[in-house]
Amino acid sequence: MHSVEANGAAIPALGLGTWTLKGRDCSALVEQALALGYRHLDTAASYGNEADVGAGLRASGVDRDAVFVTTKVWWTELAAEDFRRSAEASLTRLGVDQVDLLLVHWPNADIPLEETITALNMVRADGLTRHIGVSNFPTGLLSQAIMASEAPLVANQVENHPYLDQRKVHAACRSAGMAMVSYCPLYRGGPLFEEAAVRDAADAHGKTPAQIVLRWHVQQDGVVAIPRTTRAERLSENANIFDFALSAPEMAKISSLRQAGRRICDYDFSPDWDAP
Repeated sequence: MHSVEANGAAIPALGLGTWTLKGRDCSALVEQALALGYRHLDTAASYGNEADVGAGLRASGVDRDAVFVTTKVWWTELAAEDFRRSAEASLTRLGVDQVDLLLVHWPNADIPLEETITALNMVRADGLTRHIGVSNFPTGLLSQAIMASEAPLVANQVENHPYLDQRKVHAACRSAGMAMVSYCPLYRGGPLFEEAAVRDAADAHGKTPAQIVLRWHVQQDGVVAIPRTTRAERLSENANIFDFALSAPEMAKISSLRQAGRRICDYDFSPDWDAP
């Protein structure tokens, strides 16, 4: 599996997102993904499935150190004492001694960012995680987090797909040596898969629309994609994207869809997003 180098971390370019997956279905999907060669699992305290992800990891028989595991601390747990407790609880649920990447899931304007980033660095220094980063941070907050952090941040996980212009965040990540990890990378399928830019490339390469969109992600410098699926048969489809390349015109046509400006994950606690 191809990896993105980011401030000392080697992050597999394709991971399994687990948002909404629960119970035995989650564990079985994780186990099957690892059997197929996935080496990157993404979860979060707020997903309520860390124990299920951990069970799938153990059942797979794949060596723990061979799998890049990411989890996240929820935005209400970012005060120093809460942050440490949340991180420890995540490790307990996952059944691991440390994760590979611990992220601040969302920023919280009511808790000083410096306090949160200090707490993030402390759990890294104490060995609870190998690497640290953030999620859902627009460029202004990302810059503040980078300046506040003693250890390098390795990733900013954000909603990213062809219908949303994240070029400013991408540029900020790359200038800081960070990866940009795309969640909801396939949007919601449907209308995106029917776009001529996607369908024409799919026909040209003998690939599915989903494979074309995922290839669009990983073909960009420093971008990682973590598609979620509830269907086991999609796992191998999503992973089969490293045996072809999109042409520059194909990349440009898909990228032109960004002007749609469609965002799936926007809540009352969301930060002020970067303007396109």
